[in-house]
Amino acid sequence: MNELRIGWATRDVTTDKPINIPGQFHMRISEGVMDPLTVSTLVVDNGSDLVVFLSADLVVIRSGLLDDVRAKVAELNPGIPVEKILMNATHTHTGASHYADGGWHAAKDNNISTALPGEVPHEGVEIASGDEYRDFLSTQAAEAICEAYLTRAPGGISYGYGYAVVSHSRRVVYFDDTSQRPGAVVNSMHGVNGNAVMYGDTADDQFSHYEAGADHFVNLLYTFDAAGTLTGAVINVPCPSQNSEGESRLSADYWHDVRTAIRQRHGDIFVLGQCAAGGDLSPRILHYRQAQARRFKLKYGMEKTELAARKDIAERVAGAFSEVLDWAKKDIKTALPISHVVETVDLSRRLITDEEHQYAVEGLEELNRKPFRTAGSPQECLQDNSRLAAGRNRFIRIIDRYQLQQTQPKLPMELHVLRIGDIAFASNRFELYMDFQHRMQARSPFEQTFIVQLAGQPGMDGGTYLCTERGAWGRGYSASMFCNVASPQGGQELVEETVKVLKALHAEDTPASS
Repeated sequence: MNELRIGWATRDVTTDKPINIPGQFHMRISEGVMDPLTVSTLVVDNGSDLVVFLSADLVVIRSGLLDDVRAKVAELNPGIPVEKILMNATHTHTGASHYADGGWHAAKDNNISTALPGEVPHEGVEIASGDEYRDFLSTQAAEAICEAYLTRAPGGISYGYGYAVVSHSRRVVYFDDTSQRPGAVVNSMHGVNGNAVMYGDTADDQFSHYEAGADHFVNLLYTFDAAGTLTGAVINVPCPSQNSEGESRLSADYWHDVRTAIRQRHGDIFVLGQCAAGGDLSPRILHYRQAQARRFKLKYGMEKTELAARKDIAERVAGAFSEVLDWAKKDIKTALPISHVVETVDLSRRLITDEEHQYAVEGLEELNRKPFRTAGSPQECLQDNSRLAAGRNRFIRIIDRYQLQQTQPKLPMELHVLRIGDIAFASNRFELYMDFQHRMQARSPFEQTFIVQLAGQPGMDGGTYLCTERGAWGRGYSASMFCNVASPQGGQELVEETVKVLKALHAEDTPASS
């Protein structure tokens, strides 16, 4: 009873076409490939319930993608319960765009904060179709899911946690309100600062502290075949993968280095990366940059700090992986209860005030008066014009949200909460601030609770930050009206609903496991 069947599959979803790379306000068109982009899927089934984990090397999962994946899976294999597909982005800022070609409104969501090819003149710059890439990506993901489902075989799992320094707080807090400083920039993009600034200057005389701490836990779920041989692992790290976020080549960022380092030690196993709550965290050190540069030069002989940081992160994650595996494999379970709840929760929106709405109207009017740049190289024009379009889009979003909240003050979100024996997983659509994760984990009755952020949403958009109360006080990028579609109150509602389901699942009768 409850015997586990486990299936894995992966696909390379890299493209050699010059495609938009989302993750910045300006458009970047890919100039080759640094390392491959992948989708990885794991099916864990015990005959009564199952979960289909799907991880993709994307910055976020925009509306339409999960719908396409589920529709294609249903067509290929109607026996797979597609609502049990839990898809997450690893949050690499060097993945390919699956956004709609037609522009912001064609994307069917209200969270696009960057420009899309259909909105910006780009004569002289070839840009591959995002619609075509989304079709390719969703097809590859659907085929991988079906392969993993069909190749399910008896096996077992073990789990544990380790430590790896990956994340650091990226929100710097000052004694003063930086928006009141002489010459302070105020705009709809990075000019939203208050007492807090994302990636702020820590050498500033008014530097006080980092807003958040950091989370160095790595949650690990290992899978084994019937003979007890390691076949793969889910690695859950509370940090986005954005060391290479300024690159113009496609890359899975530090997840590529992590996969490589682990496979060098443990063979060609499957690795499924999950980004835990990391909205206010990043893989970047801010106040020890000189010391870090020296470390990397002496350790790796590398001048490119971010590439060295990726190697450093991979070493630490692989070290944690091996250390935990050494003791976790003593407790492999081949039969476990699985319960997977999927529901829609309604969260309080971050409401736009009358004053903010008027500010957005006036800001949009001002930006609409600015013409697109025509002088300069095609690449220079594209960069400036896409930044202008992004600024306009951010104001448009505020105006649209102001109208929407009159009739829909709540934001719907598909929530996955599931148990596999004594561990649990819980998803959310956001770049979630760390405190919310800790509130869930601290109150969860399970031994370990994996929080999975940036989960795909059916019929709606994924992404956007969800800041805490202290983040809203400090303002700054990631904690502004432009960045938050749910309020801190909505974040706490997410915590309460998640904990409620976790406790209900834990209260279920648990048959003896083997």
